[in-house]
Amino acid sequence: MPEFQEPDTFAALEKREWADAGVAQSYARAFAQAADMVVPHLVEAVEARPGVKALDLCCGHGNVTSGLVKVGAKVTGLDFSPVMLDMARAAVPEAQFVEGDAMALDFDDASFDAVTIGFGMPHVPEPPRVIAEARRVLRPGGRLAFSVWCGPEVDTALGYVFGAIGQHGAPDIALPPGPGANDYADPALAFPVLEVAGFTDCRQSTVASMWKVDDPGAPYDFFRDGTARGGALLRPQPTKNATAIRAAVVTQVLEKHGQGPNWNVPIPAVVTAAVVM
Repeated sequence: MPEFQEPDTFAALEKREWADAGVAQSYARAFAQAADMVVPHLVEAVEARPGVKALDLCCGHGNVTSGLVKVGAKVTGLDFSPVMLDMARAAVPEAQFVEGDAMALDFDDASFDAVTIGFGMPHVPEPPRVIAEARRVLRPGGRLAFSVWCGPEVDTALGYVFGAIGQHGAPDIALPPGPGANDYADPALAFPVLEVAGFTDCRQSTVASMWKVDDPGAPYDFFRDGTARGGALLRPQPTKNATAIRAAVVTQVLEKHGQGPNWNVPIPAVVTAAVVM
């Protein structure tokens, strides 16, 4: 009998990509330079401090977990990627880490004071289920904060890269259907979902996160080597297409941010925060 292969669903793609040690390590080494700039804003949004019991969902390699631990919170980190969890355990030995599904948490009701989700919302098939689970495990008055990269409607490396893919990518290379990468940066989508789940005092702020690079093509490399969506679109590209995509990214960086030799390339983020009713 032929070997069974899981259908290439959005969930399967995410699990496959983040099970790759090379992808996870590249994300932590390069892409997360921008994500690290958002960590203090997440920590502040949930009012983390000594005595706060925090759950860091989609914890990845543990950068948000580390920020929570540094202010004295007692932290549990959860992720579906064993590779990421190995990195997190090595980086933040003070925290507890568990492998699990953010859409179906194995924690009791009202067992945490704070929940953070650092750029995890675009990586789950059904983000409203994550928000509902966060509400379930939070105590009354508990706080949720999550971050999402801004979409291409603002000046962002994300727009440079995915715009170039749209212009020059091979048309037969596509992602399986899934949530939009920037959906939950939009308050018109995020706030109603939060309110239905039982949150109030919904608010957003924008963080001017960026990459400091010495190669104008670095955003292409960061997305290709250290992300799930970007990597799944970029790594299979024929050489001709890949070269054209990278060249288009270089052109955007040079036109918008000068001739170098160093560049501050924006990839801003939105932090959304809310409180349990």
